[in-house]
Amino acid sequence: MVRAYATQLGERVWQPDDAAQLRIRELVADFSIEITPAVAAKHTALADLLPAGTRVYIAFVPGEDHRSVAATAARIRGEGLVPVPHFPARSIVDRAQLDDYLRRVTAEAGVDEVLVIGGGIDLPRGTFSGTQALLETGLFEAHGIRTIGLAGHPEGQRELSAPGAAMTLQQKLAYGRQSAAGARLVTQFMFEAEPLLAWERMIRAQSNHLPIHVGVPGPATVKSLLNYARLCGVGNSLRVLTRQAGNLFKLASLSYPDGLITALAYHRASDPDCRIERLHFYPFGGLARSARWIEGIRAGEFTLHDDGLGFTVASAADW
Repeated sequence: MVRAYATQLGERVWQPDDAAQLRIRELVADFSIEITPAVAAKHTALADLLPAGTRVYIAFVPGEDHRSVAATAARIRGEGLVPVPHFPARSIVDRAQLDDYLRRVTAEAGVDEVLVIGGGIDLPRGTFSGTQALLETGLFEAHGIRTIGLAGHPEGQRELSAPGAAMTLQQKLAYGRQSAAGARLVTQFMFEAEPLLAWERMIRAQSNHLPIHVGVPGPATVKSLLNYARLCGVGNSLRVLTRQAGNLFKLASLSYPDGLITALAYHRASDPDCRIERLHFYPFGGLARSARWIEGIRAGEFTLHDDGLGFTVASAADW
């Protein structure tokens, strides 16, 4: 096993005891997870993999049809899970398409939670240039959306300068304060804790009141994680992975986010004002593998490392 995730704290962060294990289980308990319509189609029964009531975010990738996302949302609802479709601003052509997309997901899938993002393309397909333009339509509230996730970027945004990213964040926080819908921040995935913790402290000092759902990559090979990180423009914490990619054996080895999760659980326990609420998993190594690993944590079937910097899920050795 390769420990490609890091706490970057330089010392023991936790005594490996029952209290530490409980804090980790509490952080993972009410997790969410992200899939695409194509991934959903590969599994005959998502409910066999995920606990009832799990929030399943549905990625609207470039080139996707909003009707297929809506159909996937309806299937997820039918399996006793909670669909949370993406609304990527730059992939939505106009107000009419946005209205139709909202009508479909609310009427066909009972959706009342969404994630609004800029989207994975540089040039808009239509009239919406970014998140704020979608939010300003008022259509989410008009269709009865009760909770809106907004993208958080602890390591910055590839398409925005630092001042531009800071302004966008302030617009999101302002929207969260004035909207009739509740709001949360859902972060990009990362590989080490410290950039996220510094960002969380910074925006809290700027009066952030929104809960934060932290993006965590599920178990995957180092090679897969490197590919996704470069594709998605993950910043500083990419160095944690590149240090592990020195040979072909390491590239093919599975990497687990136990160190990252341990550090986040410790931070929540030691700072009662922390806004980190739960984890949002990106199953880059496969949905089934991630689901099994997460269930092992939720069931308490893991052993804390003696150094207090991570843990091992008992069943992971069989994969």
